[in-house]
Amino acid sequence: MKQLIVLMAVLPLMLIFIMQYSFEQHNNTSIGRLQNYIYTSKEKAKQDGCFTEANIQTLKSDIAKAFNIDEAEVVFEGTTVPKYRVNQFDERELIYYKIGVPIGKLMAGSKLFGIEAKDNQMIYTIENYTASERLPE
Repeated sequence: MKQLIVLMAVLPLMLIFIMQYSFEQHNNTSIGRLQNYIYTSKEKAKQDGCFTEANIQTLKSDIAKAFNIDEAEVVFEGTTVPKYRVNQFDERELIYYKIGVPIGKLMAGSKLFGIEAKDNQMIYTIENYTASERLPE
C-alpha cells in the first residue's frame, strides 16, 4: 500500500518530464518553420533592396497561419527604403530586419508549479542585417 501511495505521488511529476520533451520538440519545430519563412522573405528583400509591403504582408500571413495567431501579433521592424549594392562594404547599405512572434506554452505542468499563463509564454525574436543585391539604376 505504501508503494502505491508513493507511485501515485511520483507518477504525475515523472509525466511532466515526458510532456516537457514534447513541448520542446514542438517549439523547436515551430522556430525552424519561422526561420524558413524569414529566410525566404530576407532573400526576396535582398533582391528588391528592401522589405516591400507585399513581402511584409506575405511574411506576416505565412507566420500567422503556421503559428495559428493573428497577423497583428507578428512584430516586424525593418528597412522599407531601397538600399543599393556597392562595390565595397558600406554599412549604410545593409537591410535591417527584426521579426518577433509570440510562443506560448513553454513549460509543461505550469499550473502545478505555480506558473501563470502570462509567464509561460515569450516573444521569439530574430534580428539581423543582410546586404542588398539591388543594383543602382
